[in-house]
Amino acid sequence: MSEGISQPDRPQVREGDAPDLFSKFDDLIAMREGLLASGQEDPFNLVMEKVLSPTRAICNGRDTILLGTYNYMGMTFDPDVVAAGKQALADFGSGTTGSRVLNGTYQGHRECEDALREFYAMDHAMVFSTGYQANLGIISTIAGKGDYIVLDIDSHASIWDGCAMGKAEVVPFRHNDLDAMEKRLRRIPEDAGKLVVLEGVYSMLGDVAPLKEMVAIAKKYGAMVLVDEAHSMGFIGENGRGVCEEQGVIEDVDFIIGTFSKSVGTVGGFCVSNHPKFEIMRLVCRPYVFTASLPPSVVATAATSIRKLMHGGNKRAHLWENSRRLHAGLKDLGFELGTDEPQSAIVAVIMPDLAKGAAMWEALLKEGLYVNLARPPATPANMTLLRCSLCAEHSAEEVGTILGMFERAGKAVGII
Repeated sequence: MSEGISQPDRPQVREGDAPDLFSKFDDLIAMREGLLASGQEDPFNLVMEKVLSPTRAICNGRDTILLGTYNYMGMTFDPDVVAAGKQALADFGSGTTGSRVLNGTYQGHRECEDALREFYAMDHAMVFSTGYQANLGIISTIAGKGDYIVLDIDSHASIWDGCAMGKAEVVPFRHNDLDAMEKRLRRIPEDAGKLVVLEGVYSMLGDVAPLKEMVAIAKKYGAMVLVDEAHSMGFIGENGRGVCEEQGVIEDVDFIIGTFSKSVGTVGGFCVSNHPKFEIMRLVCRPYVFTASLPPSVVATAATSIRKLMHGGNKRAHLWENSRRLHAGLKDLGFELGTDEPQSAIVAVIMPDLAKGAAMWEALLKEGLYVNLARPPATPANMTLLRCSLCAEHSAEEVGTILGMFERAGKAVGII
């Protein structure tokens, strides 16, 4: 403060008078402390001391099967992918230290976008630093104040945050409900800008959206369509392009969002589109303009992985075998699952409550199996889930071992 400039008198605040900005988290703090007080391992703070392969790691000094990593196609240790990253690190250094619109576009960023355009057979591709930022940026930029966004109530947090950032009117509908979606669209003024946001695979239960019918309804009411294929890229569809390809609507969708942190096996996000004006997004999309670009080693691994996924038919087939076997085996053991039939690489096991779910998670970890413990509010209908994410690198023997671990843990905890 400059001398000689008077300041208005400030009220004296005594200790305890000021509001505690952390008080909003008290219930969550109490829940976490309650879990840990009984000696429970913290399910949200696991440390992998050494990663051995796409399917195994050392956790708490124990060789552990990984069944909760989203490494669907097992590309993290692919020799060509690793070699590409090492070469780019040597050639271009550790980072760009800049935004894509300034000094942050290297040769590798363009090559990664070329790989995406080839993979999806689309005109435009835009790489973001994370998948979260891809949704945040695209949604908030194309749908703003005065526009309407119609979205599934179970949409990912990044989709909701993109809606909030853009200040569009948000109109949610019941999960995968075609009638509810159409009713919402029917009420929106005909001349308003409309964006329908859907997901190919929903990450909590692993269920698939009826995109064929939903896209037809959206187009009937003049809406643009964005589909998040984060959990389906790489293994669903003949060429691994996702549910849009599987259901024959990829040409009718305006934007496809995806991530590199699932099937691609690294980090980053992207959007592909055939819209003729799409390239202007590079100048108007704030989460793209005002974020440092991905390191050269990361885009090199992504580009190499994407090009290999184009020829990943055998891996896709094996992943589906794993999914069907695990789903059927858990069902036969008496576990309640999130879907009646396997629809993706995600198999969600429904727990009676958080306490039982945490106990089951710990029992599995002690068996040598890591899964995700998912809890409200991230889960639909306030469910507690053990979310299993299969990998194309899981062997048939490993899937059999996993089923034995679930049986022993389930009986020990009293769930089956």
